[in-house]
Amino acid sequence: MDLTVVPIETGEDVEVVLGQAHFIKTVEDIHETLAEAAHQLHFGIAFCEASGPCLVRRSGNDPELVALAVRNAQAIGAGHSFVVLLRDGHPVSVLNRLKQVSEICTIFCATANPVQVLLAETDLGRGVLGVIDGGSPRGVESSHDEDQRKALLRRIGYKV
Repeated sequence: MDLTVVPIETGEDVEVVLGQAHFIKTVEDIHETLAEAAHQLHFGIAFCEASGPCLVRRSGNDPELVALAVRNAQAIGAGHSFVVLLRDGHPVSVLNRLKQVSEICTIFCATANPVQVLLAETDLGRGVLGVIDGGSPRGVESSHDEDQRKALLRRIGYKV
């Protein structure tokens, strides 16, 4: 078995959801779910088919994000994995809807942070072992840090 680390390429103001699903209609169902979630959301989806022709299936409403999602899916190359790239919206706004898509088995991450995908490769193919999502903690928040966190959440509309 070989272990590989693949960084996810995003770009400016692009966030990522990485997961595993199990069926060819995953691409259409994710597309419909995202399109219903928010009219301003731009997205690209790529899904690595794990049987039959084993193609990277793709969809989205933003050709640049679709192409970028495809490049990431090809780099990951793990059967039944999918990459969703979002612009003008955040994963927190669509994550619960995505979790309700019947084909989705696992969400590995949903983030704006830099992401590295940890892969294992055998003679059968590749599988996602996990992800590195952003940096490691540098300490514990102080009272001032806590106040800043709460102020940010209120400023961006997540708390009243």
